[in-house]
Amino acid sequence: MTGTLLAIDAPIIGSSATIPNTNISDDVGFFTQWSALAKEKNMQMLYQTEHNAEAVIKANPDIIFISATGGDSALKLYDQLKDIAPTVIINYGDKSWIELAHVIGQFLDLEESVTALTNKFNKQIEQFKKVTTLPPQPTTALVYYQDGTGGNVWTSESAQGQLLTQLGFTLSPIPDHVRGDLSMGKRNDIVIASGENFPDALTGNTLLLFATESHQVNNVKQNSYLKDIPAIQNDSIYAVGNDTFRLDYFSSSNLITRLTKLFSKEQKQ
Repeated sequence: MTGTLLAIDAPIIGSSATIPNTNISDDVGFFTQWSALAKEKNMQMLYQTEHNAEAVIKANPDIIFISATGGDSALKLYDQLKDIAPTVIINYGDKSWIELAHVIGQFLDLEESVTALTNKFNKQIEQFKKVTTLPPQPTTALVYYQDGTGGNVWTSESAQGQLLTQLGFTLSPIPDHVRGDLSMGKRNDIVIASGENFPDALTGNTLLLFATESHQVNNVKQNSYLKDIPAIQNDSIYAVGNDTFRLDYFSSSNLITRLTKLFSKEQKQ
């Protein structure tokens, strides 16, 4: 949610952070797609990974937003946080960043800022459709496990799935026998596919690999367990960037830029 708050110019004073100095984070654990803006706004890093109510108290906020699901959820601190300031629980797992921005904008009276940013983003989507030719459809979008044993497949309810649909992609259906494990804290944005179910989940004629860079494409192609899936048969597998595991305005914009480079009509000629 931090990236969305920054994008709509909310008066954010602090945020939790992840592990610092990784392929998705800067030296204090802020996501790379918005870390420069966070530092420009002097946003505090409240804590890294381990939830800390004392750090939130020290920041003296007027309102607190916490996520309902995922590894960044501070839901277990709700009883403490609600005594500090009005505390809003938001499930972003089933929302695009635009939907999330409208929810937050209503709380902070920033609807005009949200509308302006949404219009700007929609123009980027329309431009993408004009200058690209999509790869073979339908598409399976996923986060591929490093060890090659499985992956988290984005559903149509995920922010990733919603954005791909807006861009004109068709999401490939996930078979019912694979969809049995809707876990990760009651999340409905991913289906965990592993073991014998993994190849069955990858039904798309194209694979888009999220939360990784181009080196992962060869790893997928060389995975003998997946040799018969349609995307490998079509040689249609693409990596879309490390920062795409969480889609805020900044990483969504970056994603569209990368997809434009991959599928531009000029490149096809």
